[in-house]
Amino acid sequence: MTPLTMKHLRYFDALARHRHFGRAAEASAISQPALSLQIKELEEILGAALVERGARQIRLTALGEDFALRTREVLRAVDELGALARASSGPLSGPLRLGVIPTVAPYLLPQVMRHLNAHYPDLDLRPREAVTPKLVRDLTEGRLDLALVALPVSEPSLAETPLFDEEFLLVRNLSAAAQPIPALTDLPEMPLLLLEEGHCFRDQAIAFCKLPPSLSGEIMEGSSLSTLVQMVGAGIGVTLIPEMAAEVEARSAPVVLHRLPVPGPRRTIGLVWRRSNPLADRYAELAEGLRSGLSG
Repeated sequence: MTPLTMKHLRYFDALARHRHFGRAAEASAISQPALSLQIKELEEILGAALVERGARQIRLTALGEDFALRTREVLRAVDELGALARASSGPLSGPLRLGVIPTVAPYLLPQVMRHLNAHYPDLDLRPREAVTPKLVRDLTEGRLDLALVALPVSEPSLAETPLFDEEFLLVRNLSAAAQPIPALTDLPEMPLLLLEEGHCFRDQAIAFCKLPPSLSGEIMEGSSLSTLVQMVGAGIGVTLIPEMAAEVEARSAPVVLHRLPVPGPRRTIGLVWRRSNPLADRYAELAEGLRSGLSG
């Protein structure tokens, strides 16, 4: 009888996450027929179907759903065994899967990578950009080790360490440079451009501006901070951007940046990781060093 292997579990986990043979095969770096063969072999080992195969998509059977949850737990435990071994052998080394939110990645990730490469030369840094809900999900399910996000994430299984605070700046068209800076209470009356749903920066901006829920469907949206600034430069509304993005984005459009009156909107950027990770203490040390490095 063919034995159950970690390869079977990893391929099935990919299929359970993507619910599509083609995407799961791509994520697993194998061909679709090879993945299909591995799943069929796994079902034969178990003597039961895990997948309902349709013309365009797949569904997991009731057993498949339960098996996916257990598989995820097994894979996370195996990954943490590897982390435990690395923790006993000196400084942090080996793969480090770092998630970063899109409103941080283009502006801060290069500096973070330089710091980590200088202080942890044996680390194999593997950054991944995604919105906060996906990063939190991937952390809790063991597909990421650390994530650089806006705090708090309020997930009990994750430890949070703040690195720094930053202000949100108001972006207006250059033609408004001589006009008075609006008060925060004036923003709900202005044509405000925000990121599309799913970005925590959008939620923070809505909260800071005290926009009523009834207006959320009328807000103009963009897919990135760059898009928002370009739209403002074209004369379409105003927007808010984090201070770290100001220097990069303001160079590319005819806009003017303003600090809002105190207390203006701000956010806290920090690192999060699983409390159960054997390297949790090392990650706390890494976060403390990164906090000093970024403020220096």
